Amino acid sequence: MTDPLADEARRLRVEEQLSVRAICARLGIGHDRANALLRGVPPPDWTRRPNAKDALRADAVRLRADGRSVNEIAQQLGVAKSTAYQWVKHLPLDPDEAAAERRRARSKLMTDARWSAHREARDAAQAAEQARGAEVVGALDERDLLLLGAAIYWCEGTKSKPWRRDDHLQFINSDPGILALFLRFLAACGIDRVMPTYRVSIHEAADAEAAICWWAEKLGLPVDRFKRSTIKQHRVATVRRNIGSDYHGCLVINVPGSRELYWRIEGLVAEIFAAVATAPSGPTSG
Repeated sequence: MTDPLADEARRLRVEEQLSVRAICARLGIGHDRANALLRGVPPPDWTRRPNAKDALRADAVRLRADGRSVNEIAQQLGVAKSTAYQWVKHLPLDPDEAAAERRRARSKLMTDARWSAHREARDAAQAAEQARGAEVVGALDERDLLLLGAAIYWCEGTKSKPWRRDDHLQFINSDPGILALFLRFLAACGIDRVMPTYRVSIHEAADAEAAICWWAEKLGLPVDRFKRSTIKQHRVATVRRNIGSDYHGCLVINVPGSRELYWRIEGLVAEIFAAVATAPSGPTSG
């Protein structure tokens, strides 16, 4: 059985092209009731609000057809380049791929020429600062290794919590330099590389066995001390950039029977923090 009121509301919408307000006035009903009766019936075109940028979009398409670039379109229409690109990205600038490639190559040459002096100055400044930093280091003695090792462990290693005591060393990182430094720290504490166990944590798309061999050779670790690798599953929403031949996952170093060493690190870190807190806050003269 049909609803006469619904039929009339739909007729007014389709045949007479009335707005919701006009239908409410004609039938003596509220907006909620009218919207419920008109569910699924599209509104007439005249009730749609015009988009202020429709004219600009049409102009962008016309300019693209005339051979204008995205930059030129954006500048002429007074819109952002990203907006102009979204409007005309479906329209290739030149159907001739060879001509388009020549244009891109010329643009690259012009860009390189414009920025080459800046890049050279930046690279020179970077090299100078790197050399300046390297001059400070020199040879590392045992005290240096203890301080550095305790600091990086407190940044990257597992730590006990008041609600979960777990006083042992476990360190994970993907940087071979950081891992080599931590191994030197362990050696300074009397722990040889054959004592810890090692584990690779790596994405499922990579070669876990090859990663084990790579880490063992890179850091001089015994292969028989490696445990089963941890395989990380891929998440579709994640855009991964750590792929390719340079990706070897993370290395997990676990030191058994390291409770006392963990406590020593706690003491080192606490003293470092205390020294920082009592040090003068102003710049020092060099």
